[in-house]
Amino acid sequence: MFNLIIKSILMLLIILTPVALGSIEFWAFSAMELGILLIIILWSIQSLLTPTPERAECPTSQSGKSRHFLSRQFEICNLKFEMPLVFLSLFLLLILFQLLPLSSGLVKILSPRSYALHQTLSISNFGLSALSFEPSALRFPISLFPFATQVEFFKWLTLFGLFLFLLRSKLLDDNYRITHQLVIIIILIGVAESLYGMFEFFSGHKYILHLNMEAEVSSVTGTFFNRNYFAGYLLMVIPLSVGYLFSRESLQRVGYPGWRHRLSSIDGKTLFLGFCIIVMIVGLLFSASRMGISSLLLSFTLLILLFRSPSKGERFSRTSILILGLALIWAAWIGLDAVISRFLTSSEDFQGRWVFWLNTFQIFRDFPIFGSGLGTFAWVFPMYRSFHLIGTATHAENDYLQLASEVGLIGVGLLLILLVFFFYKAVSGIRLLSHREPERYIGIGGLMGILALMFHSIVERNIQVPSNAFLYTILWAIVLRISLTERGVISTSAYQNISAPVGRI
Repeated sequence: MFNLIIKSILMLLIILTPVALGSIEFWAFSAMELGILLIIILWSIQSLLTPTPERAECPTSQSGKSRHFLSRQFEICNLKFEMPLVFLSLFLLLILFQLLPLSSGLVKILSPRSYALHQTLSISNFGLSALSFEPSALRFPISLFPFATQVEFFKWLTLFGLFLFLLRSKLLDDNYRITHQLVIIIILIGVAESLYGMFEFFSGHKYILHLNMEAEVSSVTGTFFNRNYFAGYLLMVIPLSVGYLFSRESLQRVGYPGWRHRLSSIDGKTLFLGFCIIVMIVGLLFSASRMGISSLLLSFTLLILLFRSPSKGERFSRTSILILGLALIWAAWIGLDAVISRFLTSSEDFQGRWVFWLNTFQIFRDFPIFGSGLGTFAWVFPMYRSFHLIGTATHAENDYLQLASEVGLIGVGLLLILLVFFFYKAVSGIRLLSHREPERYIGIGGLMGILALMFHSIVERNIQVPSNAFLYTILWAIVLRISLTERGVISTSAYQNISAPVGRI
């Protein structure tokens, strides 16, 4: 019952987070956080009610290989979550440290620029003041805008909790059935976003749900406010969908004498899945997101190389080339003039972004160690802006540079070590899978989606969008579960299901 409720909430969040305008509104990401919190509470209750088996020795009736596997299983299981948990905890502690009221003398040592600004700025609603007391008598946090840092802290905390739940929960242990269901829902949401966005744009209706966005919508955006947020979401879904398509094909072990026999043997589900991928590619192309399109081509180049079949003597994946080619032909038939014209103005936009990056780097230079406070960019940037801007700059057009300005070298260093660790575990685990194992393709597809989003985030805001961050977290969990499980790492709770000689999980 607990698993059913948890799975239902998780699937509902997968559906609602992108549909609710990308969950960038306060009510939307608050609902996302509450949903994740409910999942974690139910999981905790389930863990308390379910007896945990003690660590057991390998049965003597099993072979030496099985005995070695089980001992290795427990050895790695104890280390499996230790490093991610440590670095995630240290990062969260850093954010809490940014919120901790410190003596002005200590702030002056740790962050001189924060000390100077706290003496001149007056934001009394959030505990910052420029009173004429002695500096040694004042206490204030390193964060220049604590309320924004608190909001971001709870976002990161809930996503980290979701990530650890997906890694440690036995919900995904059911022979990948639940994983496949989650992947299918993600694919269907990506297709629905693409179809809805193309309908609204090409019909001239130009609504985003109930909002009239005729003045703002100039390309396909789905239910997102911004074309780049929409493109970032599809950049994760499309490679995962291609991986799922190849995972289905890997189960068909029958060889075909020629391409005609191969085409005639394709079932309806495979054709529908291929059509869904083509629809999403066309939707991304008509989003006119230049970096999104470039990231898509990069991810597909890697998929074409990684999904080739050495047993058939293929140097490239013909299926991947066919899917991309059909999508390009369909988009060209509709008309790509507006998309191409955006690429012609890339140099002018890059100059504007370059100024943004220089000003953001100045923030990082003034707050090098602890940053100005997670989520404070929108309030700190106006003090460093060197150009005229109508409106408010909410992001730096570069997720990494903005994060560095907000959390400093310590925060970036912790996250960088964590990412390197994850990539190492994912790649080393996927490499052990043969070309006939369907999980290999889902793992590669998910990893390519992660890389595509990270590449896109070099010049855009993506990981800061709650719906994209939510899907990004799920992809990491799926990829690592596949990698670690296939390397022989299973949870201790799964040990009770092992009664026969252990084979591939």
